Amino acid sequence: MVGHRDRMDSLTRAAVLAALSVAFASAASAQNPNPAPQAQPPAADWKAVDQAMGREGKAQPGDVYKYSFPRGDLRVTASGVAIKPAFALGGWVAFKRMGSDAMAMGDLVLAEREVTPVLTKLQELGVNPTALHNHVLGESPRVMYVHIEARGAPVKIAQAVHAALGLTNTPPAAKPDGAQPPEPFPLDTTKIATVLGRGGKVNGGVYQVSVPRAEVIRAEGMEVPPAMGVATAINFQPTGAGKAAITGDFVLIANEVHPVMQALRGAGIEITGLHSHMLMEEPRLFFMHFWANADAVGLARGLRGALDRMNVKKAVS
Repeated sequence: MVGHRDRMDSLTRAAVLAALSVAFASAASAQNPNPAPQAQPPAADWKAVDQAMGREGKAQPGDVYKYSFPRGDLRVTASGVAIKPAFALGGWVAFKRMGSDAMAMGDLVLAEREVTPVLTKLQELGVNPTALHNHVLGESPRVMYVHIEARGAPVKIAQAVHAALGLTNTPPAAKPDGAQPPEPFPLDTTKIATVLGRGGKVNGGVYQVSVPRAEVIRAEGMEVPPAMGVATAINFQPTGAGKAAITGDFVLIANEVHPVMQALRGAGIEITGLHSHMLMEEPRLFFMHFWANADAVGLARGLRGALDRMNVKKAVS
């Protein structure tokens, strides 16, 4: 009987302690109904990189920070169309943090006379050119595109790119023009978006659509987000009466190249380039550049036919 009573006393004490614990926890919650949230890791500080680059970048999805270098100094025409910087003359460099270092990729838009000095400066300062080629055909004056890649301290990479651009006539960063109302855009972007199956945005007088691939792209084991140049880019520049010039590049794996080319040519869209932009990506990517100038909605149908032959992410409804 004594042993039984001891066991009962022990159970009673345990029950009392449990009840007291619940009571104390409830009281603490009542006194502090809004507990402080758990600390989140701080966002990457890009101010020093902005200073080195000589302009501010913009945060992009996938923890990417991107700088733009529109070549507003160049007066380029192709097939009778005066090319806007946002259409086919927009250089850029994007960074993604890797601890204290960063991976950087980009595309610099250069006049022919600028190519050799820029390539030389980039290599001297540790930024690797990965491709040099055209994106359009028959343009005047001739324009070349240098794709670059680097890994290391982001400030040093920015200093190298800034030094290379200093050998060109790339304009300094434009100052914000205030809250000016946007000018009416002469294309039916709603209809174009419906046909393409995804929408875009108007930037610098150009309707821009970005279509990411469905699979993850990696370079030397590190994920490369779509904002670092591995999403299909489609640009519409109005040319009057519902027409538009289109250009950009389809980002393809090997078995998509011929089906996409057939779809584009069947829609009367020219192929102006087929090449690589990177060196060590997985899966291997091919970039197909294109051009046409015709009814914008009709061209959107041709572009949609090409997109339907690719492994792209489904549009968010």
